Amino acid sequence: MKGKDILKLIPQRYPFMMVDTADDFTEDSCQTTLTVRYDNYFVIGGDELSETGLIEHTAQSASALAGYKSLGAEAAPVGIIGEVKHFSCERRPRVGETLHTTITFGMSFGNVTLADGETAIDGEVIARTSLKIFIQ
Repeated sequence: MKGKDILKLIPQRYPFMMVDTADDFTEDSCQTTLTVRYDNYFVIGGDELSETGLIEHTAQSASALAGYKSLGAEAAPVGIIGEVKHFSCERRPRVGETLHTTITFGMSFGNVTLADGETAIDGEVIARTSLKIFIQ
């Protein structure tokens, strides 16, 4: 899904949208992309996406998966980051680069879901993280 269709999956809107496309859905995983642009809220120094932006992109990728799992509901579910664990960043993405992220859901307890994300650019893994997300 891309363009206006992605809006069916995630509650975020411009200028805080951090997912351009979402596809390859399974029950517990999906692939997302984001091309880093100059007007991205999380771009620092004029040409790099901050680590916080990478974490937000991963969280919104998880939101896209949660939204896909609840298609047909009135609105996409809202997720709140409860915890960030094991975040590693090999390098910051630059403006013009496209992030390819795999998000995988782990265990869920009530409205709490564990998610793992791995982000790559042209096959080079640049970031990994684990999130605890409260989904409403």
